[in-house]
Amino acid sequence: MFESFTSRQPANTRAMWGIYRNANRWDWLLLPLVLCLIAAAAYGAMQMTRPFVLGQATPISLDIAELPYYLLRTILRMFAALGASLIFSFVFAAVASKYRAAEKVLIPLLDILQSVPILGFQAIAIVPFIALFPGTLLGVECAAIFAIFTSQAWNMAFSLYQSMRTVPAELSEAARVFKLSGWQRFWRLELPFATPALLWNMMMSMSGGWFFLVAAEAISVAGQDIKLPGIGAYIAVAIDQENGSAVAWAIVAMFAGIVMYDQLFFRPLLAWADKFRFEESQGETAQRSWLLDWGRRSNVMRRLAERFWSAMRATLGWFGTTPHAAPARPPGAFQRALPRIGNLIFTALVLYATLRLVLYVHSAVGWQEAGHVVVLGLATLARVMVLIALASLLWVPVAVWIGLRPRYAQRVQALAQFLAAFPVNLMFPVVVFLMVRYQLNPNIWLSPLMVFGTQWYILFNVVAGASTIPTELRLAADNLGLTGWLKWKRVYLPAIFPAYVTGAITASGGSWNASIVAEYVTWGKTTLAAQGLGSYIKQMTDAGDFHRIALGIGIMCIFVMLLNRFFWRKLYLLADNRGF
Repeated sequence: MFESFTSRQPANTRAMWGIYRNANRWDWLLLPLVLCLIAAAAYGAMQMTRPFVLGQATPISLDIAELPYYLLRTILRMFAALGASLIFSFVFAAVASKYRAAEKVLIPLLDILQSVPILGFQAIAIVPFIALFPGTLLGVECAAIFAIFTSQAWNMAFSLYQSMRTVPAELSEAARVFKLSGWQRFWRLELPFATPALLWNMMMSMSGGWFFLVAAEAISVAGQDIKLPGIGAYIAVAIDQENGSAVAWAIVAMFAGIVMYDQLFFRPLLAWADKFRFEESQGETAQRSWLLDWGRRSNVMRRLAERFWSAMRATLGWFGTTPHAAPARPPGAFQRALPRIGNLIFTALVLYATLRLVLYVHSAVGWQEAGHVVVLGLATLARVMVLIALASLLWVPVAVWIGLRPRYAQRVQALAQFLAAFPVNLMFPVVVFLMVRYQLNPNIWLSPLMVFGTQWYILFNVVAGASTIPTELRLAADNLGLTGWLKWKRVYLPAIFPAYVTGAITASGGSWNASIVAEYVTWGKTTLAAQGLGSYIKQMTDAGDFHRIALGIGIMCIFVMLLNRFFWRKLYLLADNRGF
């Protein structure tokens, strides 16, 4: 009877029935899990489109039973933002790494974007999104997703850009020999080479989204407080009510969510991407994933994966070469002049922005206030540089040790993601208690909060860099008897330096952003403030002084851009030139 039924179906339907008829025991383990995930995602997506009217109350319950639902909504927002960040990174890195004129504009632009606080992006985006989706919660959801996107995208874009700039010369030469087009070079060489580091930075970006989750899900617009159902809004209400028990349950829920998507998403991807490591022998560095092992043993999943990749190859032509590539023509006069035109346009834009800033300061806030804000920026700059230096001394050796021992990397992976994701707001009760109890100076003891959530950029990037050190190179160093500082100087530091620079840049930019949270701490009715640019922006935001908010954000952008241009950019060039 089954044979007669399938014989009357279309060819595609019969093929699918054939796949499912060959299901084995691994399929019966995986299919319920996949169906549960799809059902949960569909339910959460439906809740994002519920009716909503501006001014309508959005109550958040501190009942523990609501935490699984809030966790689902938060994770959906974060993965939506992660997908948008991945697309942005592909476009940004491909353009910036291949076109020098575009690079001169895009890299400083990214420096500015990563220095703009999440509050600044949210203030700009919330009204247009609500207007775009009137009468529905989707507009506010999009604003929250956009805010999370701004805490994820810059790190991933920098990582992919850095990896594409440091593709080994022998691989680039092989691509030229095989006459790969620009599209084929990106999909067959540059993206696979960058994939291991990109995945580690995706994990860090997810953790960065958790770090600023309270600001993303608790939104203020037009005098109204909008709290979206989620862990961030739950934490914000718990802090307002000084409910330590609710804060503890939020930590438990957050850790459960991180472990879940680590096991179901990142761990399988890391194990799958291990084949892209740049070495001839696998050595002892292979990642393992129980879910990937189940998928490889599953007949249904294996055949569906084969069909998916076949369709992708047919659609995009990822794995084909160009048999009759046209010979490269010498650049024309306009092409030769294009970099100079780009430089002139960029210089004109900088001069125009400077003029507008001067006129704005002169007419709106005054030069005395501007000078005061610059001094506050210098104080925050000193904190950022000292903290990044201390974090580097601590985490670079630890990250290299972990990266060279993948068994330990898999054990600490979820813990590292949890620590990186831990919102600094959750530390406010302990910080306020200790500082009030022992009369500590806020200018000194609030500073570590700035780097608490950003130091992990250094850890994750260096782990990714160390894990890609070829086994042959490590064995050669051992055979030559290199030990101690000599081994670090000749092997480890040159290998991890590009990844370290990427992590340090994003950690620096993230620390400036985190200063808004770290330099102005509140717990209930108790407030502690340090002298700095982040504290200034936070206080002006609470007061609704938009002129001074704009001044603070503008000064912060200038500091970050100058720091990246004259310090981090030099280290990038050193990494490109293999300067060690």
